[in-house]
Amino acid sequence: MLSFFQRLGRSLMLPVAILPAAAIIVGIGNTIEAFAGEKTIISQFFSTAGLSILTLMGLLFAIGTALGMAKKNDGAAALAAVVGFFMVTTILKPENVSIFLNTPVDKINPGFAKIDNSNVFVGIVIGLIAAYMYNKFSETELPMALSFFSGKRLVPIMTAFSAMFIALILLFIWPAIFSALITFGEWILGMGPLGAGLYGFFNRLLIPLGLHHALNAVFWFDIANVNDIINFQQGTGTQGITGRYMAGFFPVMMFGMPAAALAMYHTAKTEQKKRVAGLMLAGSVSAFFVGITEPIEFAFMFVAPGLFLIHAVLTGLSLFIAALFQWTAGFAFSAGLIDFSLSLLNPMANHPMMLIVQGLIFFVLYYVIFRAAIQMFDMKTPGRGDDVMAVAEDETVPATGGKYSAMAHSMIDGLGGSANIVSLTNCATRLRLEVKDNTLIDDAKLKQGGAVGVTKSGRTQAQVIIGTHVQQVADEVEKQLEY
Repeated sequence: MLSFFQRLGRSLMLPVAILPAAAIIVGIGNTIEAFAGEKTIISQFFSTAGLSILTLMGLLFAIGTALGMAKKNDGAAALAAVVGFFMVTTILKPENVSIFLNTPVDKINPGFAKIDNSNVFVGIVIGLIAAYMYNKFSETELPMALSFFSGKRLVPIMTAFSAMFIALILLFIWPAIFSALITFGEWILGMGPLGAGLYGFFNRLLIPLGLHHALNAVFWFDIANVNDIINFQQGTGTQGITGRYMAGFFPVMMFGMPAAALAMYHTAKTEQKKRVAGLMLAGSVSAFFVGITEPIEFAFMFVAPGLFLIHAVLTGLSLFIAALFQWTAGFAFSAGLIDFSLSLLNPMANHPMMLIVQGLIFFVLYYVIFRAAIQMFDMKTPGRGDDVMAVAEDETVPATGGKYSAMAHSMIDGLGGSANIVSLTNCATRLRLEVKDNTLIDDAKLKQGGAVGVTKSGRTQAQVIIGTHVQQVADEVEKQLEY
């Protein structure tokens, strides 16, 4: 079950990765409008273009979930998801539901009007079905008379029949599901700043398991009627309220994480400082500009879990403070400088520069607390353990092929060799693997090869935290596995 939700969380990152394009395009429209002092044809052209992506989030999640959960990133799974998604959304249009239930349109449950191209909940459900059909039928051989429909061609066909069945079920139970989701969303929203703080706390605690993406989807998209990212980007929320589940991350990612990195550098052993500096500087740049914090977090997450608990508490506190004072800013990808700059142009932002002030305070908090805790409890953060940053004397890498070729060679070796690797995928910062036996994985070799951290679950699941260049490493690993 844990493996399933980890894979689902990874899958949700594929459609989320499209959002920066929408944010940039909308940002151009907002910039033109700001300089012109009013809406213009050109500004509305850009805004409409960017917002068109946001209105398709349900379909994008269906495709992303199908590709991520299928055993291969195959177009047949994506096509099946599109077929299934449009079938369900078409069948359950209010005017069609009115016919099926023999009820006037104005008497139809309002939840059916929400089953459109932006419905992320339906998108995820259909994506899971499409992936299941691909995994089960993509290699099925039908009798000779029907052989044309064998294999991958069978996948969208089976998904279509399944989607009809799902639509029939939703026809009767969707009002109850919709009401439950709305109730949950209203409960969270009703908790106000405290709810934002609790979300921030649990968001960080779920990172080691890779489940934070699933939690994020509840708050950032229209699953439980919170929809923070989309409402912020579309300007359809309430100023000072919309964005509260994003704003508090900016002080932590842009300032808190670099401060934690600085504290770990200053407390490292003298002979290890140079190597620690390289790791922490790269992680800090990533956190500040892009909002990717995992390279720093995984550097202390397992060797000093007490620090990670402190980090989770401080993250919750940051979201609570920003929500309490209604300082809001939004992002399309993560809470780094790039998204913050785009957010300044968004009319939904409310006193966003106060988040910079809060960030400077959190820089001091993180540095003082982390440094004091590391020294007081002798935590074995990078550069303080005996072998965390050691260099293997027998380390060998290919002489040609560039740094990613060398890293890939080290990754394969550290994972127990190519024979131990069953499947490989990646998300924004991690290699996600299924292996035959994760006891064969050598954490030290992986770290020597450039990994920031390693996590394992069960006997066959593992994740290797690389950083923002994980895609290049994953591509090179796949290339070397083919030989």
